[in-house]
Amino acid sequence: MRLVGLTGGIASGKSTVSNLFKDASVPVVDADVVARNVVQKGTGGWKKIVKAFGEEILLDNGEIDRARLGQIVFSDPSKRQLLNRLLAPHISSGIFWEMAKLWMKGCKVVVLDIPLLFETKMDRWTNPVIVVWVNPETQIERLMSRDGCSEEQAQNRINAQLALDWKKSEADIVIDNSGSLDDTKQQFQEVLRKVSEPLTWKERLRSRDGLISVVMCTAVGVLLAQKNLL
Repeated sequence: MRLVGLTGGIASGKSTVSNLFKDASVPVVDADVVARNVVQKGTGGWKKIVKAFGEEILLDNGEIDRARLGQIVFSDPSKRQLLNRLLAPHISSGIFWEMAKLWMKGCKVVVLDIPLLFETKMDRWTNPVIVVWVNPETQIERLMSRDGCSEEQAQNRINAQLALDWKKSEADIVIDNSGSLDDTKQQFQEVLRKVSEPLTWKERLRSRDGLISVVMCTAVGVLLAQKNLL
């Protein structure tokens, strides 16, 4: 099984590339979706957040006000680190469970769409690592347009993350999303070709079919050895 890491920065266009993978029928484990699930009302993650940040971050229906919580953590690095520590175990468990379900289905290639891929060290488990990059000016403009925030607020949110240029330097594959959607789609087609190449022997061993083959070969070997001993 090939685990492809996909990451980027806020407003870099990572979700666009993630959706292109989905459109190409490549299964994607989306950490943002997992994160939303683990903080639903009544879950362990929800309880930890309410205890740490107070009930003022709740909506009238009891769900977490993600916009309000975002304002709090993006303006205070210590609170952002606290939130990450609280949710990291829940999100990691959710990601691995989604991976396990896809493994059981026999999927050969799975994309892990994880914003904090490098921060959580999960890049060690993925190959290749794809970084969706965008130039700083375009990133700020898109973030301001998307979230209706000021330039200062946009810059603060960008500064709260690992530098996108650093992520770019650590990538195996870089998709430059500074241009048009058509430009990104053209780059994606080459990326799709690369990640769809035949699995290496190590990747085959990690797949469900590979494990079944190993078990069967081992079983046959044991039976033959027993027969020869008789």
